[in-house]
Amino acid sequence: MKKIFLVIIALTAVSLACGLPNIIGTPAPQPTSNILFADDFSTPDSGWARLTETDKSADYVNGGYRMWLNIAQYDIWSYTGKTFTDPVSIEVDATKTTGPDDNDFGVICNFQDSDNFYFGLISSDGYALIGKKVGGTTTPLSADQMVPVDGIQSGSQANHIKFVCDNGTLSLFANGFPLATATDTTFTSGDVGLRIGTYAEAGLEVVFDNFVVLRP
Repeated sequence: MKKIFLVIIALTAVSLACGLPNIIGTPAPQPTSNILFADDFSTPDSGWARLTETDKSADYVNGGYRMWLNIAQYDIWSYTGKTFTDPVSIEVDATKTTGPDDNDFGVICNFQDSDNFYFGLISSDGYALIGKKVGGTTTPLSADQMVPVDGIQSGSQANHIKFVCDNGTLSLFANGFPLATATDTTFTSGDVGLRIGTYAEAGLEVVFDNFVVLRP
């Protein structure tokens, strides 16, 4: 059974609007986008943390964003340095490339600082959880701890994670499957980011790609 994790350290569809046929004297409607921010990690100066230490790292590698953690019972995260106001939908492709399946990784929203934010997490052995950190205290929201769910690709298969933060309603998806929901109104704006964590076994590496923040 999954243990409730201990948080210890922090790192720093385009939809086109369809208009009516053009009328004389009226400008043709211009395409609009609900994309607020997107990063395919092809440029290593787009704002994410670049950390290399003996037991943890986070950096741009081969067109992705690699986070590596060689400490048991530990979490690290990174964020964009931007601010977004709810509602937001955050999507990313995530692949566990090395380490135990007993892990967690996912997305952060409404990040205020290292002690205050929401997170939506999945694991390589099919568990999920939505939670928050407030004043340095971590509180699970969707369940008492990570719980088994359907829809997560196991092991080293890629997962498309979606985390929607909508003015107090939090929803987590993987590969189009709904995994967890929660209600909490502590935060309604802030930064967004990525997170990985270990349990009894260290050596976790996750590579993220195609990160996008949209207005749902």
